[in-house]
Amino acid sequence: MSGEMMRGVYLPGDSTAVLRELPIPAPGAGQVLIEVGASGICGSDIGYIYHEHKGHRGVEGPAYRGVVAGHEPAGRIVAAGPGCRRFGIGDRVIVYHIAGCGLCDNCRRGYFISCGAAQRQAYGWQRDGGHANYLLAEESTCVALPDELSFVDGALIACGFGTAYEGLRRIAVSGDGDLLVVGLGPVGLAAGMIGKGMGARRVVGVEPSAQRREWAAGLGVFDATLEPGPDAESTAKLAADALRAPGAATTIDCSGSRAGRATAIAGAAEWGRVSLVGEGGTLETEVSDALLHKQLTLYASWVTSLTAMAELATNLARWGLRPESVVSDRFALAEADKAYALAAGASDGKVVLVPGEPGP
Repeated sequence: MSGEMMRGVYLPGDSTAVLRELPIPAPGAGQVLIEVGASGICGSDIGYIYHEHKGHRGVEGPAYRGVVAGHEPAGRIVAAGPGCRRFGIGDRVIVYHIAGCGLCDNCRRGYFISCGAAQRQAYGWQRDGGHANYLLAEESTCVALPDELSFVDGALIACGFGTAYEGLRRIAVSGDGDLLVVGLGPVGLAAGMIGKGMGARRVVGVEPSAQRREWAAGLGVFDATLEPGPDAESTAKLAADALRAPGAATTIDCSGSRAGRATAIAGAAEWGRVSLVGEGGTLETEVSDALLHKQLTLYASWVTSLTAMAELATNLARWGLRPESVVSDRFALAEADKAYALAAGASDGKVVLVPGEPGP
């Protein structure tokens, strides 16, 4: 493929997505070239890159370095550089969206997301990402995609489903209790689906958007989808009625809002476990009655580890669950501008780019 060209999507930071041509890269030592099967649009892409280029943890100045966008890719390996040992041509893979140093404690635990080394790079932020026909990836960031799952499934696991899974693992969701999910955007939908797979007795979702509640209700994942009340306490009462219990043993906030976090705390039962995965905003809570007297445990979680992502892919296949069911809209690369506008606006569920599909 040397000398051949491909197309990639760039985000100028003015609420547009631009398609450009660039050379197809050749893999070096320890690298693989992936023909992208699907690449998701993440809420962090919207918040930090699409509208304007903002800074992010561990990066001085704007986090986006003018590269091909997209940090949620999955596809098939079409070329492998020298030294590759785990994956080769023809393998179907998910790409963990951070390439870390590989040597720090976080990397050795598989949490490349928390690597603090200067050479840490995120696909779609500091190095070319998955919104293209081909992606150059480090073999060390690849995760096997089971045959039972599609490339769209893999793209969703690469970030949103991985984020939800880590948050649910931290609070040990199981058949011993119920799960309350606050915020039914793509990550909240993922949390509901994975919670079912992990065995939660009942799964109830809370979402202010009627459009998103309707979409979530049609997935067959939630036992109830509720419109929030005027405050966290009234919403918690609605959730308790739906759960037929004083509260949920486990709750997760995927909204990233002050109100959503308050609801996750208020909706937890005594000795409950609360997971916070939504980015941005603030946390404000009364301490004694809301936390201490209920003996709550709060967990904050940022994405997941490489090993947990591999575990999730295997579990989803074993559970017979398909992440792509939360996708409401698919677009070809040529429609990237339209796709981003929808993802930044009023999409029902997840929005993905599928490079192999013909454009308009």
